Amino acid sequence: MPGAAGQRGSASILVAGVLGVVVVLVGVALLVAGYAMAQHRVRAAADLAAVSGAAAFAGGRDACAQARRTAGANGASLLTCSTVGDPVEYVVSVRVALGVGTRVPGLPTRVVSEAHAGSAP
Repeated sequence: MPGAAGQRGSASILVAGVLGVVVVLVGVALLVAGYAMAQHRVRAAADLAAVSGAAAFAGGRDACAQARRTAGANGASLLTCSTVGDPVEYVVSVRVALGVGTRVPGLPTRVVSEAHAGSAP
């Protein structure tokens, strides 16, 4: 075969290129999945912290201390906490952060979420 000698190894280069693209796409998919999972976890931690803080406030205890404990128990850290209202009508607002397991330069190292809970009007 006269032209076959010039094409020896071209399939290997093509396969290597395709595998390289696949590896990059899998890496990006894992990175996106990691951020999505962290966002779900931080939302759940914020919701639980706000609800537990509201329950503590209703019981006459420190809402922010309870919210801090609950956020910590869910792997997050409490950034801000505030209570507005009186023992009958109140709202507890929290903002929590959760670290992301990736260390890619230029990407955020944590995700943040807010939640509010209180008495029904």
